[in-house]
Amino acid sequence: MCGICGEIRFDGTPARLGSIQVMNDQMQPRGPDDSGTYASGGRAFGHRRLKIMDLSDASQQPMLDSELGLGIVFNGAIYNHHALREELRELGYKFFSDGDTEVILKAYHAWGSECLQRFKGMFAFAIWERDSGRTFLARDRLGIKPLYFSASADRYRFASTLPALLKAGDLEVSVDPVALNHYLSFHSVVPAPRTILSGVRKVRPGHFMVVEANGEIREEGYWSLSFQTDHSLDSAQWQEQLLEQLRAAVKRRLVAAVDVGVLLSGGIDSSLLVGLIAEAGVSRFQTFSVGFESVGDEAGDEFEYSDLVAEAFSTDHNKIRVCSDELLAELPSAIAAMSEPMVSHDCIGFYLLSREVARSCRAVQSGQGADEVFGGYHWYPPLVGSNAPFETYRSAFFDRDYAEYERTVAPSLVGGDHASDFVRCRFGADGVADPVDKALHLDTTVIKLLDQTKIYLHAVIDNFSRKILVLKETARSVIPDKVIDRPKGYFPVPALKYLRGNVLEMVQDTLSGSAATARGLFDRKYVDTLLDDPEAHITPLRGSKLWQLGLLENWLQTHGI
Repeated sequence: MCGICGEIRFDGTPARLGSIQVMNDQMQPRGPDDSGTYASGGRAFGHRRLKIMDLSDASQQPMLDSELGLGIVFNGAIYNHHALREELRELGYKFFSDGDTEVILKAYHAWGSECLQRFKGMFAFAIWERDSGRTFLARDRLGIKPLYFSASADRYRFASTLPALLKAGDLEVSVDPVALNHYLSFHSVVPAPRTILSGVRKVRPGHFMVVEANGEIREEGYWSLSFQTDHSLDSAQWQEQLLEQLRAAVKRRLVAAVDVGVLLSGGIDSSLLVGLIAEAGVSRFQTFSVGFESVGDEAGDEFEYSDLVAEAFSTDHNKIRVCSDELLAELPSAIAAMSEPMVSHDCIGFYLLSREVARSCRAVQSGQGADEVFGGYHWYPPLVGSNAPFETYRSAFFDRDYAEYERTVAPSLVGGDHASDFVRCRFGADGVADPVDKALHLDTTVIKLLDQTKIYLHAVIDNFSRKILVLKETARSVIPDKVIDRPKGYFPVPALKYLRGNVLEMVQDTLSGSAATARGLFDRKYVDTLLDDPEAHITPLRGSKLWQLGLLENWLQTHGI
């Protein structure tokens, strides 16, 4: 995973290595293998390393190239770095390491910001120029890798996580009212560049940022998703193209120098991933599934299907069962690990799953993101043929309407229906005519983090029903039919939807305690209404409105805000 951080001073004082060290220390879980810092004058940088591509010390960061006058800290993976290395060698560049970090450095020297167009992968990095004093920061097309920053007249500071910036101090930590409206309306999603805190922003996906030595800062986009329709292909041709693209995407991710496992939920997407990895010739790789206790009639696992896939492809399968007591015990750690408050149950599930996976596997793949490409969520079908796509999307996706939002927060925080304005603007400005594609475009570029290859394929499938059909029929050539024809599932953590027992007590204590009372984010009458009958207040996306409030307050308290 890795973590990067840095500080750039504009006031003539040396950069503070102490700030770099505390940020580095906070990101230790992102890079447990090694760490490093570099400082020169008004700039300092730090890195936490997880060894995936090049296991040798030659790829240690911060990485300096004194001949080129450049340095870099990098988080991510450039899957086509071998091909780029050969292209750069033909241009006369020499290499001292075998990893992708040095390729980025030399690609920037060769092509400037245009190097971003050549990278296939996920990345967030900062490159500093020794002689000009300029620092160049970039984030991948879809924001798979995070990049947070804070800026003032005196300095610019960045890090892979928001909590790392908090550790460095000197931040405005009041809750951003616009971001709060997004969080409580737009299913906890706060679109870039905002975060829940007024003093922290994030680099937009598909953008780079240039920080000059004199404090001038500019941000530019280098990529945007555009939909192009090709009506000439029939379903069989779509299936053939899709399978080709998926095979390429999977093969591209098998370039790591360590074994790669798979998070196997038992759904079509993760099951297809397992099948394609096996098809690529990888044998006896590890798969991992997690399950939780059932609540009432709601099941807490999908082991029936993950077991089926693991058996079909002879994987080394690991089933992780989490009881309610363990879930409660681990919630504080899971919340502390969030860079931003994230209400979706799968965030907790993935944290607990990843904790166990890390004991035996250094890198994993997952099927996250396919629903945004192939229309797998329940809010897409109502949009088919809708004459009012924004209203249809809002009623299916938003956690609460604006009238309820006004009752949710303190009167001083009521300042406009920003989430609705944002979605309405995106629906009108993206140049996409079909109502379903409007939602898919928004979800792809704002909500979820996806593989660029799959997005390009989705962009040319022009009929919603065909999007779903093509994926299913393509999958039949790889995985068992029983997995394909099963009811649509999701990452179930019933205890966070139907708050009962110890989990309910934790949320009640959080929202009724002195810290929450002093902060005063939420209207007390509204909170009491939720507490009186927690299971009656469920969002259209099947989440608990009470959990959403409790999570935000708990996250703020966890990070000392």
